[in-house]
Amino acid sequence: MDKPTNIRNMSVIAHVDHGKSTLTDSLVSKAGIIAASKIGESRFMDTRDDEKDRGITIKSTAISMYFEIDEGDLPFIKQTTNGNKFLINLIDSPGHLDFSSEVTAALRVTDGALVVVDCIEGVCVQTETVLRQALTERIKPVLVINKVDRALLELQMDKESLYESLLRCVESVNVVISTYHDAALGDVQVYPDRGSVAFSSGLHGWGFTLRQFAKRYAKKFGANEDKMMTKLWGDNFYNPETKKWATSPVDSAGKTLERAFNKYVLDPIYMIFNAVMNTNRDAITVILDKLDIKLSESDLNLVGKPLLKVVMRKFLPAGDSLLEMIVINLPSPATAQRYRVETLYEGPMDDESAVGIQACDPKGPLVVYVSKMVPTSEKGRFYAFGRVFSGTVKSSGSTKVRIQGPNYVPGRKEDLFLANVQRTVLMMGRYVEAIEDCPAGNIIGLVGVDQFLLKSGTITSAETAHNIRVMKFSVAPVLQVAVEVKNPADLPKLVEGLKRLSKSDPALQTWMNDTGQHIVAGAGEMHLEVSMKDLEEEHAGVPLKISQPVVPYRETVRVESSIVALSKSQNKHNRLYVKATPLGEELTDAIEDGKFNIRDEAKIRARALADQYGWDITDARKIWSFGPDMSGANILVDATKGVQYMNEIRDSCSGAFQWATKAGVICEEAMRGVRVNILDVTLHSDAIHRGGGQIMPTMRRATYAACLLANPTLQEPIYLVEIQAPEHAIGRVYNCLHQHRAQIFSDEKRVGTPMFTIKAYLPVAESFGFNAQLRFQTAGQAFPQCVFDHWQIVDGSPLERGSKLEALVTKIRIQKGLKPEIPPLETYLDKL
Repeated sequence: MDKPTNIRNMSVIAHVDHGKSTLTDSLVSKAGIIAASKIGESRFMDTRDDEKDRGITIKSTAISMYFEIDEGDLPFIKQTTNGNKFLINLIDSPGHLDFSSEVTAALRVTDGALVVVDCIEGVCVQTETVLRQALTERIKPVLVINKVDRALLELQMDKESLYESLLRCVESVNVVISTYHDAALGDVQVYPDRGSVAFSSGLHGWGFTLRQFAKRYAKKFGANEDKMMTKLWGDNFYNPETKKWATSPVDSAGKTLERAFNKYVLDPIYMIFNAVMNTNRDAITVILDKLDIKLSESDLNLVGKPLLKVVMRKFLPAGDSLLEMIVINLPSPATAQRYRVETLYEGPMDDESAVGIQACDPKGPLVVYVSKMVPTSEKGRFYAFGRVFSGTVKSSGSTKVRIQGPNYVPGRKEDLFLANVQRTVLMMGRYVEAIEDCPAGNIIGLVGVDQFLLKSGTITSAETAHNIRVMKFSVAPVLQVAVEVKNPADLPKLVEGLKRLSKSDPALQTWMNDTGQHIVAGAGEMHLEVSMKDLEEEHAGVPLKISQPVVPYRETVRVESSIVALSKSQNKHNRLYVKATPLGEELTDAIEDGKFNIRDEAKIRARALADQYGWDITDARKIWSFGPDMSGANILVDATKGVQYMNEIRDSCSGAFQWATKAGVICEEAMRGVRVNILDVTLHSDAIHRGGGQIMPTMRRATYAACLLANPTLQEPIYLVEIQAPEHAIGRVYNCLHQHRAQIFSDEKRVGTPMFTIKAYLPVAESFGFNAQLRFQTAGQAFPQCVFDHWQIVDGSPLERGSKLEALVTKIRIQKGLKPEIPPLETYLDKL
């Protein structure tokens, strides 16, 4: 742990069911933590009972492993290294889209990513999502193409088809990388002939990179290992007669040559598969002799797949190939923090904390980023799980550390706590190991700081330190349930349980609405189901009543207000003239992606709005507020010309705008994509008559009136759903999608396999029970993955009697305990 050049912090990321946890077993076994015979069965990193029952990972789990690699591999490492002993901190993350916030939390504290792709299903929706997240965090990927055994045993592919299938996987991953990569990382595409791609079967526990085969052949032919590697991939053909390499499959005499990858890499593997699966004892003995593989008596008595597993595991152990690929190709903290510091640290790049992070200096000021909270065996307590970027963290007796929450601003006291770190622990899968201290570059669990942090934060010793940036999640909490206790006396336990639940999950949100209901919002049905089970059994420990899931809508406007909305203040001395217009989908998305916010420098923001979105430069300079929560996708603009006292009412108007955008006029849902212009103002000359109490309610009424005059409507959240299904089940998949109002926009066959990939837009409101129905109709052959994609305007007008949208609005209003009808315009609009 004291040698940052010999540490590798990495996450395993992939689509659901592509074999991350199973593949991780090979490395855990190589480190001597589980027996080799248990590879592919034990799924050591799945720590919860429901993970074992469902067969998917739900929470990301970390483990630290120590390895020694061959001295002969050291020259291939292109970064500073200190000896041949390495520490790998590995985090196994979930593949299910509902839990992709766990992936974000894992990526933040690691420097490299092992991307796993199923060689039959190829790059799927979640592969792309997690890869995009990794690249925006400046994380270097290496690729493992998994489940190669299926191509040989189930699909019975010939060598050339298998090569083409593997080539397609590598190319698809490189397309995603080149689309999203950060220029600061240089070329991070993956290349089999440079050793950054491995081919494996996680379930059987075997795998290889071209480097391993190149080593064997270089030794045999006395060739250069690097040169040999480049020949084993791509269009390289060896002509045994002329003893020369060619790039065309046909030689001058018209004889067909075999591709080097097929001949030198796949041939031995195919030979073993054929001999073992056809139970050809003589051939097996010859192969074992040639490859110098020694088997025990009990192993030799095996037949079929068990024997195949043993032989392949001895011939090409997956742990060796993965370890060698990780150590050679992934960056150490000492290397990675040099270029990651710019994207991680919010403060100036020359202050002491930034310098400490950049140098990965164990003697520098302490900077730890806590990315998530891990529940401990003690109820209600959590390990703060994070990464030491600078300094050394140890249990501090008398010295207190600064715990800075996500809203901390340097120089202020808000969201800042001083406390001791009680203990430091090493996360080891299902267990934890207590250690004395932890230097920079390592992943660590801290005890005793959990009561000061909600989900994430920065722990530091320097008073000048800024925060490490807050993580951006790729999933939005678009499904809500209301939770109540069956026995009213248990209410305090529920409140406490909700706090703990919110702490344990990075993307889960909990709050209490105006009618006193406790609301929990999650990314999808599976996410909520798992969270509710945890809440009932672990965090609250009392029986609960859980409502049907509810979908949040957003209120917006379609056109500019037909007339100027006028509202008079309570004392009739002040008048506000306001109009509302739509912002446009492009700008709304840009604000939600964080490209524009109130903290930006006004000049730069105004220039960007004028150049990219055609705003009037004077208006763009006079943006007063974004809302709700000062960061939402609604904008308040002061479009008045030469009016006195405007600066005095700015705060009151902004406050009212936050209030109005948080609960809109149609059904008190948050507003989205609305620009509100204050066109003119008449104010009383005496300051006492134009205070907040007079201006705020007036501004809110004016905003509501302007929205009612601008053809208001609702937006509903839409999932992008990706479904993989065999050809004969496609009709049923289409049928099921049409029943749920889905729009299918692509279906394509995966070349070389019987599988089709169908993509469609599915309204979140229609997604309840969709998974179950689809599986039922296709007898479990179709597997859907839903991820929130965009907001879409609902057809119709809520102001039109008898329309579907009016019925929906009435239903939402009744649910919230409001009057069923939308208030008439006269409630908010005043006459001159």
